[in-house]
Amino acid sequence: MKKTFYILVFFIGLNFTSAAQDKTAPTVDGVVKLIKHYPTPATTVIYFDFISGYDKSYTFEIYNFSGKKVYELKSPTPKISLQLDNFTRGFYYYQLRDKAGRIVETARFLVLK
Repeated sequence: MKKTFYILVFFIGLNFTSAAQDKTAPTVDGVVKLIKHYPTPATTVIYFDFISGYDKSYTFEIYNFSGKKVYELKSPTPKISLQLDNFTRGFYYYQLRDKAGRIVETARFLVLK
């Protein structure tokens, strides 16, 4: 039962993150995404690249699936490399916030170890 659940979660994650591996700017509901992340699923490191709309006043945050903030980066660079040593297996999501704290973009990614 548990193995079936993890396989199901894995395939669902692949469906949600397959657009991030495209070399062109991914879109969601016709809106161009600002960040692409790769590889999907991630195992030891994950990369976040701004593909449009970079602003150094943004704050980049990562939350685990239960909603606990596990990472925060103020004034991110256009390319972010994040080691996943302290991340457990599972889904995470990132939020990009403007200087007023409004969410500019959000997406999720999968960590497999």
